[in-house]
Amino acid sequence: MQTGQIVTVVGGSGFVGRYVVKHLAKAGYTVRVLCRHPHLAQDLKVSGFVGQIVVDYADVAKPDTLKGKFDDSWAVINLTGILYEHGSQKFSKIQAQGAEKVARHARDAGAQHMLHMSALGIERSSNSTYARSKLEGEKAVRAAFPGATIFRPSVIFGPEDDFINYFAWLGKFSPFYPAIGGGKTRFQPVYCDDVARAFLAVLQQPTLAGQTYELGGPRVYSFSEILTYIDQTIHRERKQATIPFPLASLMGSVMQWMPGKPPITYDQVQLLKSDNVLTGDYPGLEALGIMPTAMESEVPRYLHYRINQSEGANAA
Repeated sequence: MQTGQIVTVVGGSGFVGRYVVKHLAKAGYTVRVLCRHPHLAQDLKVSGFVGQIVVDYADVAKPDTLKGKFDDSWAVINLTGILYEHGSQKFSKIQAQGAEKVARHARDAGAQHMLHMSALGIERSSNSTYARSKLEGEKAVRAAFPGATIFRPSVIFGPEDDFINYFAWLGKFSPFYPAIGGGKTRFQPVYCDDVARAFLAVLQQPTLAGQTYELGGPRVYSFSEILTYIDQTIHRERKQATIPFPLASLMGSVMQWMPGKPPITYDQVQLLKSDNVLTGDYPGLEALGIMPTAMESEVPRYLHYRINQSEGANAA
C-alpha cells in the first residue's frame, strides 16, 4: 500500500473519475479531486478513510483556478472532457488548451507522473471538432510533459454511462431505434472499472508509463448489434430505422441548439462515420495486466436495475 503520495485527479467527479478515485483510495494513495462543482462531489470522500480524499474547486477553462492546486502532487491524472459544446464549454478550450494547462502545471509542480485521458479513433475522425481537439490535447500534453501516459478508450460502459443507458431509455419511449448510417459503425466497448484499473496499473508499475494505450473490450460490435443487444436485454421489440448520414447531420445541426443535453449533435454524427475499435498499433489492457470485461457480464445487471427503477417511479 502506498503512503504519503498525493495523486491529483482533475475531473475526478465524473463517470470514470469516480472509479479512478475509488481504486486510488483503495490502493492507499491520498487523492485530491479537482472539479467544477465540488459541493456535488462530497460523497466521493466515503471511498477512503477520513482525510484521504479531498475535493476542491478547479476549472481547466479558467487557468487561474489551477494555480497551486498541484502542489506536492506525486502524480496528476487529467480526465476532463465534454461530449458536446455548450455555453463557455468548448472542445478546444477544455480538451486542447485545458489539457495543456494541466500538464504544464503538473510539470511545474514537480509531479513524477502525468496520465491523460484521450479517446479512441481520433486519428480517423478528422471531420470531428471533438476528435481534433482530443488529438491536439494529446500533442500539447506530450509537449508540456514528455513522459506523460496517454489512454485512448473506446466507448465506455458502466452503471452511469451515457451510451447504453441512453438507448435503453430511448427504447422505452420511441417506437424505433435510430440506426445512424445504417448502424454499421463498429465499437469495442470497454468497462469503466477496467479503464480505472488501467490508470492504477501505470502508477504502480513505472515501467509501463510514458506510452499510449488503446483501451477496448474483448469484442467488436456494430452500432446496430449494440442496439439489438440493448433491446433484447430490456425485453423490448423495437425496430431500427436507418437514418442516412446526410439526414442525421441535418438533425444534429438542429438538435445541438436544444436546451439541456441534445439527443445528437452534428459533431457526434461525424464521429459515427469512423469505426471506434483498437488499431493494434498501441498496447492495450492486456499489456497492463488487465483482462477486458465483456459487456454481457455487466450490462444486464445495471440495465435491469435502472429500467425497473424508472418503471417503478412511473407507476408510483
